[in-house]
Amino acid sequence: MAISFSDLHTEAGLKALEEFLSGKTCISGDQISKDDVKVFAAVAKPGDGFPNVCRWYDSVFGILAPRFPGKSLGVKVGTQAAVSAPAPPAEASKEAADDDDLDLFGDETEEEKKAAEEREAAVKASSKKKESGKSSVLLDIKPWDDETDMKKLEEAVRSLEMPGLLWGASKLVPVGYGIKKLQIMMTIVDDLVSVDTLIEEELTVEPRNEYIQSCDIVAFNKI
Repeated sequence: MAISFSDLHTEAGLKALEEFLSGKTCISGDQISKDDVKVFAAVAKPGDGFPNVCRWYDSVFGILAPRFPGKSLGVKVGTQAAVSAPAPPAEASKEAADDDDLDLFGDETEEEKKAAEEREAAVKASSKKKESGKSSVLLDIKPWDDETDMKKLEEAVRSLEMPGLLWGASKLVPVGYGIKKLQIMMTIVDDLVSVDTLIEEELTVEPRNEYIQSCDIVAFNKI
């Protein structure tokens, strides 16, 4: 089913486009397509009151501008013809209509039509359920003393399993007085795993606190 917009030169039309682009990169899917070019041609540069449209407009402009290296002198296009202007001949009207269908990238093939339909389906699916973000977290896990078995400490840490949690690389880092701490990476799904809860209710309580004295977050980065 084709996506349709109307009155994109009006505030109401821009408002509808603003709502449509919320959470989206492009009109159809994650890459600029002919759909974006067609909508771009119908939209005047939006104001600050339409941040999603502005972001999308600048992205499309950034891709189209390098394709036309000639120097621009600026052209104004009126939205209505003057009352006294004569009606254009029928042949000229037909040519103008043909110009409206100008495709900057050539005729659309069957493969491109199919790809557009697949992108549209993907957009609908993603709008129903947006994928949760992920984060990369680096933990410092300290033992009680230099007699703590660090191999068993790491085994105790990695024995913690839950949906959305994936343990990564680790290493032992000297602290002093013969004591070493465990530095370990983990990747989490933000909606499924709370790092604070993981530390307070899993890593620093029985039975793991037999080896673990404390646990601190060294780095927390969104992926």
